[in-house]
This record gives sequence, C-alpha cells and structure tokens, in this order.
Amino acid sequence: MTLLSVRNLNVGIYSKPILKDVSFDIAPGQIVALTGESGSGKSMTALATMGLLPRGAQASGALILDGQDILNLPEPKLCALRGNTMGMVFQEPMTALNPVQTIGNQVAETILIHGPSTRAQAMERARDILDRVGLTAHPLGRYPHEMSGGQRQRVVIAMAIAKRPKLLIADEPTTALDVTTQAQILELLKSLVADFNMGLMMITHDLAVVATMAERIVVMQNGTVVEQGDTAQILHHMRHPYTKSLIAASTHRPDMPPAAPQDDPILVVENATRTYPEPRRRLFGKREYRTAVDGVSLTVNARERVGLVGESGCGKSTLTRAILGLEPLQGGKITAFGQDIATPTPRLRSGLQVVFQDPYSSFNPRHKVARLITEPFHLLPHPPAGKARQDAVAEALIAVGLHAEDGGKYIHEFSGGQRQRIAIARALILRPDLIVFDEAVSALDVSVRAQVLDLLAALCRSHDLAYLFISHDLSVVRSITDRVLVMKAGKIVEQGETETVFSQPKHPYTRVLIDAAPMLPLHNEGIP
Repeated sequence: MTLLSVRNLNVGIYSKPILKDVSFDIAPGQIVALTGESGSGKSMTALATMGLLPRGAQASGALILDGQDILNLPEPKLCALRGNTMGMVFQEPMTALNPVQTIGNQVAETILIHGPSTRAQAMERARDILDRVGLTAHPLGRYPHEMSGGQRQRVVIAMAIAKRPKLLIADEPTTALDVTTQAQILELLKSLVADFNMGLMMITHDLAVVATMAERIVVMQNGTVVEQGDTAQILHHMRHPYTKSLIAASTHRPDMPPAAPQDDPILVVENATRTYPEPRRRLFGKREYRTAVDGVSLTVNARERVGLVGESGCGKSTLTRAILGLEPLQGGKITAFGQDIATPTPRLRSGLQVVFQDPYSSFNPRHKVARLITEPFHLLPHPPAGKARQDAVAEALIAVGLHAEDGGKYIHEFSGGQRQRIAIARALILRPDLIVFDEAVSALDVSVRAQVLDLLAALCRSHDLAYLFISHDLSVVRSITDRVLVMKAGKIVEQGETETVFSQPKHPYTRVLIDAAPMLPLHNEGIP
C-alpha cells in the first residue's frame, strides 16, 4: 500500500525549472530519506507536498497523498489536509515557533483549528502530546526562548503530530543539534513512525543519519532524482557518480600538516568562571545564580589546532564569548599574546579573530564583500588605502578559493559555502595568529563542508595558523584538530591528543558523546 506517490513532479519558478520528473513512493510506517547537496531540490519537494510552493511557482505531474492529488486541490482543502493528514517539522525551530505564545497554546492551536474541541480539551491533548515527545517536566506556560534547541525541536514535532497525521515531513530536523540531542530526536521520530504507522519523509544532507534512520534513500541533484533504492543497496552498491561523491565527502578527512610543537602558548585560560543570575521566584526572593563556566583552564599554542566539544548548554558558547572579550568573568583570567583579554589592545584584537556559525547573519547585507572583509582594518593605526587595500582584498579572497572580482558583489549573491569562505577571508585579512571557529561548518552540506575543511588544512600550511574549533560534530573535530577538550556542565572533563581521546576515552561522558554520534557504515559493514 502506498501513502504518498510522487510521479513526474515538475516545478518551475517564473519559467526557471527547479524540479524535473521527480518520482518516488512512501508507504505507511516507512522512512524515506531525500538527500543531496543544498539546492538539489529536497526542500522544494517537501513544500510541493505540503502545497506551500512560493509565489510564481508552477507545478505539474502528480502528488497523490492518501488518494488525493495535492496539485489539483484548492487552498481550503489543502488547509484541511495540513495538520490532519500531513505535518511538517521545519529545520529551525526558533523561527517556526511564535516567540510570544506559550508552547501549550501553540500545540493546542493545531488541535483547535483541525477539530471540534474545547480549549480545555485542546490543552489537555497538548499536555499528552508534549509528554509523548519527552517534555513531561515542562509546563504548558513555558515560552520558546526558555527552552534549549533540542527541546524546541520537540515542541515543533509535537505540533506536527498533534492530530496524528499519516505523513510526517522532517526538513533537516537535527542539523544544529549536538550528538546526544540528535540521537534523542532521531529515536523519537523512529518511535512515532512505529507507534502511529506514519510515513516519514526525512530531508537531510547527513548520510550517517540516513544510514541510521531510513529504509529507502532518494538521492537528488539539481532538481532530479539520480538514484534511489533500499538503504543497504545504495550505500554498499552505489552506481551514480554523484552518490559516490556524496559518500566520499561524508567520510573525507583533510590532509592536515603535522602537529606543531606545544611550547609557545598564545591563548591561556586560567580558572575561568562565568555565572548568570536566575529569575527570582518571588518578588523579594533571594537571587540565585547559574554557573555556565566553572573553573575552566586551557591553553592554545602557536600553530596548534584545538577542538572543543560538548552538548548544547555545556558552556562552550559562553567560554567563547569570554575568550573574545565579549563577556566579563566573575573569576579567573584569560590572556592572549601575553595581554589580559579584559583590557584588549588593537594588537590583541587583530591577532585574535573569529568565524561565526551563520555567516549570513554576521555580515551587513547592504555592503559589498570588499568592504565587509576589510572591517578589521579599523584595528590598524595606519590601514592600507587605494591599491594596497584592493591588493589585500584580492589576496584574502584568493586565499580562500574565491576570485578577486568577488569583492564587488553583495553577500546574497553567494552560496552558504561561499559565504563561509568570505567569513574566513575577513578573519584572515590581518594575518591573525589565532582564529576561533564557532560551529563554522555545522550548517553546510557534506561536499561544501569537505571543501571548507580542505581550505583550513591549506591555510594551516600557508599561514602558520592556530585555531580553537568549537563544534558538536565529532567527526569534523577528529579530522582537523591535534588536541581536543570535552566540556560538560561548565567544566573540562577530559582533554588530550585527539586520536587518543577518541580511540581510548577515559571519562564516561566522552564515551556517551562518541557512542551517540551516527556513523556511516563502510562497504563491508551492515546497516544499523
């Protein structure tokens, strides 16, 4: 029996073809993964299935869901299907949730819209659904900003399954989550499919997640399906060159230069402590404090690559902001190049740069690339001007694999991977000794991620670069760092040479992180 049948689906936007002859099936209780690079058409296929194509889109072919052709249904009937027959879990839960509505009201809204229920009944049902997705201890009156990323994703899933739809679409549901939270969300989706006999269309570029979750794989490239079949068959006997390239990129390890001698510290963190006040439970109650960073000490040497891993909420981002001088410490000390970070000098600022997780939000979209990447020049007493400035821009862009003429473009004209390269160019333009990478590749698809990691390896050779690489992707940290630190509840619980920590973890928490990370099986291994 087929729940969703996609036949020769074609979608164009203002005469530009986006999807071309896409065909696949999903049965009740079956998990089918759509995978491919950014721009391959995965999300557009999901939007077409939900009847949410953007303005100017024209679709042809057939999208048969539970006996009805979605492409021929008017909007009122599509609204009735959304929530009742099909639901969707979006990639970024914070933008999918209403920040001024409680989680109880948002789940209850789905129930009230799609069925005859009183508000009391809807809230009771919302409580049951939130319990089902693992939020038993969370009151209905909590707001999205009061929850972690994984908890917000559970709320979005609760909204999507409130009416027990027959088809659930999950669009990159674990991209920004740490490994343990990702494992919990994936296990939750699996159990929902088994309990409700739902069909699940899972959109992801992470082939390790695909191997863990999906029964069938649909590989998409440039809006077409290039290969599809059972998971074991595709992963072990792939035929299309594009599928082979995706597998190769997923297991890619860049050729890093040898580790540098560890005898020249350029960043020293000594017993760093950072606390935040908790909301008062009573008007004149005693103020309580939460310790986000608890006596952390670490060192980064010149030309050394250090990784920092841990779950969301462990204190990585707080420590990063303290290292960058963006937040004060309540205890301890941070020095860079022998200077206290609390009183930064232009020399310190120019020698310590940062690459953020989302390059698009870290750039001013009204300025051209040449101006964006020369922003650090304000740290120099005599910044270059005229031809010297143009030469510096061209050198930085060429160093990250772009072209000198790209300096005349705007940031929206580039892909996600190119934007990350521009962010790296901005960090490199002053030739810093140390760069902090804050989840710099977590949102990139596998092939672009492989290119950026190769770029880092090349920059380590050409620029004698040291970096602190903060990430929840253990496979990336293992491939590009010399030493790794594991952080939990504000403390460093384990540290050492990267291969030693990964192959012989000593702390139970480190073992939990490694075991939770999905693994892509090799050709001679079975699918888990």
